[in-house]
Amino acid sequence: FWHKFLFDIGAVSTSEPFKKLVHVGLINGEDGRKMSKRWGNVINPDDVIDQFGADAMRVYEMFMGPFMQNISWSTNGVSGTKRFLEKVWKLQDRIMNHESGILNKNSNSLHKTIKKVTEDIENFRFNTAISSMMIFINELEKEKEISMIHYSSFLILLSPFAPHIAEELWSSFAEATEDKEKRKKYQQSIFLQSWPKYDPELIKDETIKLVVQVNGKVRDTIEVLAGISEDEAKKLAILSEKAGKFIEGKEIKKIIFVPGKLINIVVL
Repeated sequence: FWHKFLFDIGAVSTSEPFKKLVHVGLINGEDGRKMSKRWGNVINPDDVIDQFGADAMRVYEMFMGPFMQNISWSTNGVSGTKRFLEKVWKLQDRIMNHESGILNKNSNSLHKTIKKVTEDIENFRFNTAISSMMIFINELEKEKEISMIHYSSFLILLSPFAPHIAEELWSSFAEATEDKEKRKKYQQSIFLQSWPKYDPELIKDETIKLVVQVNGKVRDTIEVLAGISEDEAKKLAILSEKAGKFIEGKEIKKIIFVPGKLINIVVL
């Protein structure tokens, strides 16, 4: 009401006090009911922080479900986000100062993660942003050595969700690096760093899963190069053991090819 009045008299330039309104969902107790002293199901944040840490709680609150959807609290869920952060912490031991041979590893996954997290934050999809970071960390765990560039970029992505652990790890790099310029960078807060940007070329998959259909029915799924041509896809589909038996000895009347997705061979 007051903003409308101020707009009418020309005191403010917009008719609404905000550009976008988002209603946050309600967090219910573990029993599915609204938290209340009456039901004895109130979760004390101080107790959760004492047991799991502030970052684990913050990450869980963002990960537990869609931002605008009601959802029930789960203490076991906080255990999961704590394990995720512990993985992030342990990976610092695998960082290599040299980048030769390891910089190209996981670049595709990193840039996909940067794109996903950036878009999800802008659209309040915090749960899927965290999910994509968990997937990336699981991939890094498979490597014996990881890139400093990849790890530090990931920490910037993580910092809005887990500020304490991200800042701690970031500042520790200042002592570990011998490069004076890099040391100055790590001596600054992680929250003063530029947000990572993804490279469109590096988010492209080298291979894809191509669905092979015969007369509209899925007969096989084959792994092929991302830029495969229709002729090459046709050859591989016919050579496919699962799909080939439905094509062999029959007349091919039509081929429907959707690049990057499927090939449908119509036979009589």
